[in-house]
Amino acid sequence: MASGPLNGIRVLEFTQIIAGPFGCQNLADMGAEVIKVEPPGGEPWRLFSQFMPGESKTFQSLNRGKKSLVLSMQEPDAQEIVHRMIPTIDVVVINYRPDVPAKLGIDYETLSKIRPNLIYVDNTAWGRRGPWALRPGYDIVAQAVSGLMIGEGKVDPAGAPLSITSTAIADYGTGVAIAWSVCAALFHRERTGEGQMIETTLLNTALAFQGTAAMDLPAADALKYGKMDRVHGLQAENAPYSDLIGAYQAAQLGRVGNIYYRCYATKDGAVAIGALSPTLWAKVRAAVGTDFLGMADPGYNMADPVYAEMARGRVAEVEATFRTKTSDEWLAILEAHGVPSGPLNFVEDMLTDPQVVANDIPVTVEHELSGPQTQVGPMVRMSRTPLEVQGPSPVLGKHTDEIVAALGYSAEQRAALRARNVIA
Repeated sequence: MASGPLNGIRVLEFTQIIAGPFGCQNLADMGAEVIKVEPPGGEPWRLFSQFMPGESKTFQSLNRGKKSLVLSMQEPDAQEIVHRMIPTIDVVVINYRPDVPAKLGIDYETLSKIRPNLIYVDNTAWGRRGPWALRPGYDIVAQAVSGLMIGEGKVDPAGAPLSITSTAIADYGTGVAIAWSVCAALFHRERTGEGQMIETTLLNTALAFQGTAAMDLPAADALKYGKMDRVHGLQAENAPYSDLIGAYQAAQLGRVGNIYYRCYATKDGAVAIGALSPTLWAKVRAAVGTDFLGMADPGYNMADPVYAEMARGRVAEVEATFRTKTSDEWLAILEAHGVPSGPLNFVEDMLTDPQVVANDIPVTVEHELSGPQTQVGPMVRMSRTPLEVQGPSPVLGKHTDEIVAALGYSAEQRAALRARNVIA
């Protein structure tokens, strides 16, 4: 039996890959009944690095607690099944190109006529308007277009930019935006009775996540304007990427003299420290035993070659000091001085980390084909309406017959639809 703050809410999901599935998985964790519509053969993420037919770790990690309904949406009879479902559906989430939903009869205009108070999430890469509206897009492209990739500043040995590979940041961030906006729309509907259409995009998420860097403030941005004038001048000269990134990063020399908010290699690993106030800066200096002020120096000026050379040397001394002790030794010293710090861990070790376990973050579910698995559980905790994982990811088409039968289709009708590959 489902539980959670969204218990009783029904969600119909037409999404694939990461952003939409992650958003809908969050809704399932909140107790919503999520019905995932998949094509015959399954959505592409089922087929990515399969460890058994029709099952991949990536799919299972993004689709727990859902039901699987297999429909050939190009078929009018499949569209009719969806239309018969809509009166009982609260939320539709879709992530096709803007021109696709209308072709399949599942656009907002069509479905909202069937249920006027429907909440409809239209997730696209670039938005429904503008010259890029009909272009497909994935996380790596959103990283590139939005400036995230250049802002990260990493290049491979050949000089090409490197993406943020630890996570699909635009995709997962958009998944959170989907779940958040659905909850807000449900609250609005509760107060007014009105449904609405929600638009989310990878582009908007990627820009929003860059915060200050994506903000323009003339009163404070003289250095930024000078930097971009140099970059744009190089672009006009058809300069290679290595020159562009060099000019872009040259104005960020302040990072070079930073001893307070960074990671350090230790004797046996690495530690991170995060000090963002004068009080904490003093604690860092006391813990390390240095009188180098760095960013706390009133005369801090990395644009001055003499000062910059001195600062680089003093930073190198601090780095060398960190290499004289183990990570555990440094963490004990930093904690004793009140410096926010932590070790650099491998994510593969985190499901058994004492802090993670103590906060009940890992959850274990049993998949009917692949057996037991442990995942990161719901992202939030609620005291009155606790969130709970509603089960593993569904086997392809597991709930098709159940859902279609509940719409009034007889066994003979369902058999005929299956024979024509409308359902599976």
